[in-house]
Amino acid sequence: MQTVLSQILKINHPIIQAPMFLVSNTAMVIEAMKGGIGGCIPALNYRTLEELRAALKELKAAKVEGGAFGFNLIVNKSNLKYKGQLEVICEEGCDFIITSLGSPEETIRQAHKAGIKVFCDVVDLKFAQKVEHLGADAIIAVNNEAGGHRGSKNPKELIKDLVSNCKIPVISAGGVGCKADIDRMLSYGAAGVSVGSPFIASIEANVTDEYKQACVDYGAKDIVVTERISGTPCTVINTPYVQKIGTKQTWLETILNKNKTLKKWVKMIRFSIGMKATQNAATKVTYKTVWVAGPSIEHTNAILPTKDIIKNLTE
Repeated sequence: MQTVLSQILKINHPIIQAPMFLVSNTAMVIEAMKGGIGGCIPALNYRTLEELRAALKELKAAKVEGGAFGFNLIVNKSNLKYKGQLEVICEEGCDFIITSLGSPEETIRQAHKAGIKVFCDVVDLKFAQKVEHLGADAIIAVNNEAGGHRGSKNPKELIKDLVSNCKIPVISAGGVGCKADIDRMLSYGAAGVSVGSPFIASIEANVTDEYKQACVDYGAKDIVVTERISGTPCTVINTPYVQKIGTKQTWLETILNKNKTLKKWVKMIRFSIGMKATQNAATKVTYKTVWVAGPSIEHTNAILPTKDIIKNLTE
């Protein structure tokens, strides 16, 4: 499965192990590199810049031929650590950066000076053309089958639209749980895929065994979209707790969100509460099970080492 993405990152398979908040870590990415794919970690998984720098050094030391590693940056004002994270990543070096939620202009400029490729999350053609104009090396096309915060278009529609109107490679994100799914995305014109949810149930993942087992026990039909985490629609497993609290904003949040002055503060409070609940559910046993995942867990049948998950995606 050699594609343009394989050539850009010098990887054996055109697959990126998607960056997942709370889940991704260096152990997963090291195994991803050994398996011949690219691995990525959200910079926000590290509380301090010193921890981020240590992770970069660890991954550089573990780099193997046929694999690649990168970091995901939230590039809007909500990430107060953004500039420091970008500086550390450019100082230490990596193969690629994935940008999310904001303008990637500064990231592209600084990363290219350091010889780092930049791929940008987009959900439609308008933003794809903007990041292409800014000099992005590839587009991450987030479709409506993605886990977490997803796009609104189905994979075929989104990929074909971007491939027809953009000159840089398109990497499809969402809806990949097996090799047949990868083949489908490539047939639409994608240069590669970004795969997240199947790796939640990896031995190396930084989450509880309960969360991993949920990805085995539940399937695509059990994924619902909720507004109760970040204020923005997000996919989660429809556990009894999620059913209990509902997936829509409360009546008070709905009213406050219509107030231009209060809207920003309501979103910030909702985001803070939701992220704390998600973190607790992912990292310790709690009855408040808010587990983020996408429909591609349909193909997750066991908790496996990362290397075996890669085999299931490529063989």
